[in-house]
Order: sequence, then structure tokens, then C-alpha cells
Amino acid sequence: MNLKIFLQLLFLAGFSAVTQSNNIQGVVVDSEGAVPFAKVWLKGSDHYAISELNGGFNISEVPNGIYILEISSSSHQKFIDTLNIDSDLDLKSIRLNSLDLELGEVVVTGTMKSVSISRSPVKIELITKEFFKTNPVNSVIEALETVNGVQEQVNCGVCGTNDIHINGMEGPYTLVLIDGMPIVSGLASTYGFNGIPTSLIERVEIIKGPSSTLYGTEAVGGVINIITKTPGESTGFEVDLRGSTHGQFNGSLAYSTKLSKKLGSIFGADYYYNQKMYDENNDNFTDFPLNNRLSLFNKWQLTNLKQEEVLNLAVRYYTEERFGGTMQWNKLFLGSDSVYGEHVKTDRIELIGNYFFPTKKRNLKLSFSANTHDQDSHYGDVNYKADQQVFFTNLIWNKTIGKRNDLLLGYTNNFQLYKDNSSAMVSEQTFVPGIFAQDEFAWTDELILLGGLRLDYHLKHGLIFSPRLSLKKNFGAYTTFRFNYGNGFRQVRLFTEDHAFLTGASDVLIKDELRPERSHNVTFNFNHTYNRFGYGNFDVDLFYTYFLNKITPDYNTDPDLIIYDNLNGYGITRGVSFAVNHKFKIPLRTRIGITIQDVFQMTSTENIEESTRMSQLFAPVFSGIFNLSYEVKKMRLKLNYTGKVIGPQFLPTYNAPFERPERSPWFTLQNFQITKASKTHWETYFGVKNIFNYTQDSPLVDPGNPYSKDFDTSYAYGPLETRRFYLGLRFSL
Repeated sequence: MNLKIFLQLLFLAGFSAVTQSNNIQGVVVDSEGAVPFAKVWLKGSDHYAISELNGGFNISEVPNGIYILEISSSSHQKFIDTLNIDSDLDLKSIRLNSLDLELGEVVVTGTMKSVSISRSPVKIELITKEFFKTNPVNSVIEALETVNGVQEQVNCGVCGTNDIHINGMEGPYTLVLIDGMPIVSGLASTYGFNGIPTSLIERVEIIKGPSSTLYGTEAVGGVINIITKTPGESTGFEVDLRGSTHGQFNGSLAYSTKLSKKLGSIFGADYYYNQKMYDENNDNFTDFPLNNRLSLFNKWQLTNLKQEEVLNLAVRYYTEERFGGTMQWNKLFLGSDSVYGEHVKTDRIELIGNYFFPTKKRNLKLSFSANTHDQDSHYGDVNYKADQQVFFTNLIWNKTIGKRNDLLLGYTNNFQLYKDNSSAMVSEQTFVPGIFAQDEFAWTDELILLGGLRLDYHLKHGLIFSPRLSLKKNFGAYTTFRFNYGNGFRQVRLFTEDHAFLTGASDVLIKDELRPERSHNVTFNFNHTYNRFGYGNFDVDLFYTYFLNKITPDYNTDPDLIIYDNLNGYGITRGVSFAVNHKFKIPLRTRIGITIQDVFQMTSTENIEESTRMSQLFAPVFSGIFNLSYEVKKMRLKLNYTGKVIGPQFLPTYNAPFERPERSPWFTLQNFQITKASKTHWETYFGVKNIFNYTQDSPLVDPGNPYSKDFDTSYAYGPLETRRFYLGLRFSL
């Protein structure tokens, strides 16, 4: 073979090799926009890609040939087509038919990274902004109790303090975040939770079970992350006005603007007013507190030329004046020892921000927050003033190693200042630095392992270690199994959460060096999407939590002391939950959830060898939620019916002559709303809350003597507000 022929053959071989290596690109979309995290696969080959946040994908080095293109996403119907590939191919936009089950929604709470619900190794539950329109609420807490296994608990039947129980775990064990920052904690967890404006909420992400590896202290029972709207994704102008037959008025507005290609801003205001006294249970106390509340919010976002976020900065101001007490009370009796009332004035400022360092891969981010909370309150003739500041920073670095490893490292600082004028004259400073590491490893396309560990240093408790382990296994495109183990811890913050010392005890005694509260949680989750009688998906969860070192107050040993000590024993939370989300072929959608749980603690004393079992108060064995939505498109009409069913709960016990039932009855709370949209930008809605008008008896013990030692406000297990109707008007442009 001469040299000329050899060179020709070499050229042809090289040319053939080049032409056999093709790139395929495109964008996966649905009727709402981009579809991220969809698997784009040339079936029967090793060539595949996962669509990015913008829906884009690229498959490289594909040989010539005929292939079956399959695109799968648990939130969409599967797409299948035949491709004859002999050159680079741009498929443009490939449209999927959405199953509208929210499984494709992008969330961040489970792993601190953007991922769809279906792809997340940690189970995430979601409340969307659309829900707040179909079931208007006066606070975020009221919305959260529509989630399966989540319960609102009123802690004071006079001033209306409330918190959230997740799978039976008490309120202080749930960490509340705003845009990923631990804003609502300590003193703010008593009243500050209610003042978050729902008009500026994009979505609420909920994790059940410990998440201390990523979020540190307080993430023992679960995490609630409230994600606010961003300027680039919000309606330009929106107003929502609502009034009820109980004299309650709520008004909110949001305005979003783009000041330049790189800079945008959103402003929001929320005002709630209620000054009409009701006493339907005839105990001479207001059934629910009067309120005058204002929340102002402003968020700025700076992007680069690629419209990628560089900096966001948000500030919120919240002020509230609330009252609960006897029907004869007015402000002239503030601090009175003759006419009882509880008056609480709260002022709060929050700052939240994120900055992406200008690295090539945008993989280094600083998150920060600061807040100051001032409370000036009167509980009868006791004046309680408290002030708290919290400063938090979180430096996060993530790196993708190869195609299968996603590493995340972080360093946090949590600094808190607290002081009050109580009888204990508390003044506390806590500084807790921490480091954490997390690795997400895709063992195969169907199997994902997530491991993490965290190390915090507390001045009193020393080093605190918190690991986590998650496993996610896909069986096809529509069936998923998840296993999660998490270890949670909570540092001691006695006086920001327990206000019982306001009853007049002169001293506080910490019996021993208090150990941090700890928990170990195991959760199994099974999820399946199906196509029958329409389409839907169902969830099954098994959960088990072992809890130890619980800190409990003792008021009985010495009437002049409040004695705090760790529980000599352990606590157990275990149960199972079921949920179905189904959309029929007609425009009818239903959601049903059931949780069955057993929550108790085992305690022992020096004189008794056997442990004593005590059931957790206000932890119903059975709870259920449901939602029905029907749409008449031709009439632009939407009907929404929501409700919950609560089974018996163990309740506090009292000595004679103030005995009360030790278990609550079954009850249901149900709401209905009808929404009519106009041809322009208006919506009118009308609804009724507590349709069957169920309320419990008075939550107060010895209400005729509110200054006595027997007076108690904690016997609240059910609705305190009777049936009311509301009418609202919504405008968006």
C-alpha cells in the first residue's frame, strides 16, 4: 500500500469517527415552563442526561444510529419518540404533559441544594402559594395544620400563644426557617411565628424528623422552611382584602419591580385587625385574642448578565399588639390587680441575605441573618419585658466530583443575646460555631445515598456530634422508596420558651448541669404515582423517634422555686401515616391524609425500680386531613373544601374541685370557599370557617379567680372560635 492510499484511508477513518460522535441537546418544558431533573435517556444505551433547572439537557458522544428517546419525570407523563441520529441534533423544546402532583416542584430544604421533590433523597412536603388563595388564613400556623401529621397547639387560652407539633413532638423541637435562615427561634417562637405575611410566601417546605446535621440546634422534631417570593418571579402588583363576620380584617399587598436588567425589588405589607370581643363559652374571658398587627417586607435581588443570582437582601419589620382577658378589661386596667388581662406588645426587625462569591462554578455562598425581638407584656399584674438578638452566618461550598458525587461543606456561627426583667433576672449569651459535611452519591441511576455529619461546639455542653444517613431507591419512573436516619439535638433555652415563671415564683433552680436534649429518628417512605381513574400518587410513612435528656420544669417540690432538670428516662414517638393525592378525569382533585401515632415517655425514680409510662399531652392517636377542589372553567369558578379530624388526646389533670376530663373527644373542623374570577384582573371569594360550629368548652381553670394559684390557661385542645363567614377581593396586575 503506497503512502497516498494509506493517508486517504486514515482520513476516512478519522472522518467516520468524528461523524459517529454526535451531541443531542434540547429543553424539557410543560405548560408552566421548564421541567428540571427529568431523565432524558436513549433507551437501551448508556447515553442519558438530567435536565437542568432551566430544563436544558445535553447528551454528548452519541454514535450514529436509531434510538428510542425516553424522557421520564415522576410529575409528568412519560415521553417516548424515535430518533435517527447521524449528526448533531437540537431537539428544541420537548413538551411533557404534567400530572400536576407537585412532585416536580423544586425544593432546597432537604439537602441545601435545588432538587425536585421526586428526586430528593429526603422527603419534603409542600404548601404552595396557590393553597393560601384557596384557604385564606390569618397566620402561617393556621395553614400548616392542614398538613398530614402537623397540628397547631394553643398553649395559652387567654393570649393565644401557639406553636406547631410535628408527629407529636412539641413546638420548641421544630425549627422554623425563612429563606433557609433560622429566624423564628427562642423568644420569637412564642409570638413572632404569627406575623409572617402569607402574601409574600412562594411556598412552605416541611421535613418531618431531625435535621440537625444541616441546620443545627432545634431541628429535632422537624424543619419548616418558609420561602419568600423573588422579584423576578412575582406578579407586578397584587392586593388582597378580606373581612369576616367576627370583625376580623386582613389586608395585604405586594409590588414587584425590575429596576434594571440586574436589579429587582419586591415590597409587601400585611395588616391584620381584630378588636371585637367574643365570649361564646361564658367564662367571662375573650374566646380568642384581640389583635392589631402590621408586617412590612422588602427584598432586593442582584443578578449577573446570565440572570443568575449574585446577592439578595431582605428586611422585615413586624409589630403586634394583642390582648386576651376578661370582658371588662380595657387599657386603663393595664397591669391591674383587679381586672385581669394579658397584653403583649411585640416589635421585631429581621435581616436576611445570600451572597454568591464570583467563583467560576458559583459553588461558594454566604448566607446570613440578624434579628432583634423586643417584648413588653403584662400578664395580670406581672410586667414581663424581654429582649433578644440572634446573629447567624452560614458559609456553604459545594462541588460535583465526577458524575455521581455531590459534596457539600459548611461552617456556621450562631450567636444569641437574651435578657429579661423576670424574677430570675435572666441574662444569657450563647455562641455556637459548627461545621458540617454532606455527600450525595448516585450509586446508580436508581439508587442515591446521602450521608452527612455535623460537629457543633457549645460552651456548656462541649462538642456535639450529629450524623445523618439517607437512601433513595427508584423502581421505575413512578415508584420510590426512601430510608432516613437522623440525629437531632437542642441546646438549653429555658426562659425564651417557658413563661410559667411569670406566675410569681421567686427563684429558678437548675438542679444539675443540664445536658442537651437529643433524638434519634428512623423513617421509611414509600411513594407511587399511578394512572387510574385519572392519575395520582400515594405515600406511606413509618416513623420512630427515640428522645432523651428532655428538660422538664418542676413546680410542685417547692412553691417558691421552679426546678429544672433532665428527664430521668426517655421518650418515644412512633407511628404510620398515609396520604393520597388524586386528580380525576373531571376537574376534581382530592387530597387525603391519615396519621396514627403513639407518643409517650418512660420515667423512673430512685424509689421505684420499674419505669412509669406517661402519654404525651396534646398528641392525638389519630388525625386526618382532606381537601377537595373542583373547577368550573367556563364560569371561571373554583370550589374548595378543606377539613381535619382529630381523635382523642391526653389532657392535663387538676385537683378537686377543678377536675376536667383527662381525654378530649373526637372533633372535626371543616371549611369551604368559592372563588369567582373575572375576565380581567379581579377575583372575588366567599367562604365559611368551622362549618359545623364545633368549639371546646372553656380552656381556663378557675377563670373566676385569675389571680389565684389555681388559675390555668393551658387546657386547650380544640377550636376556640365559632363559625364565621368571610368575603374577600383579590386584584393582580
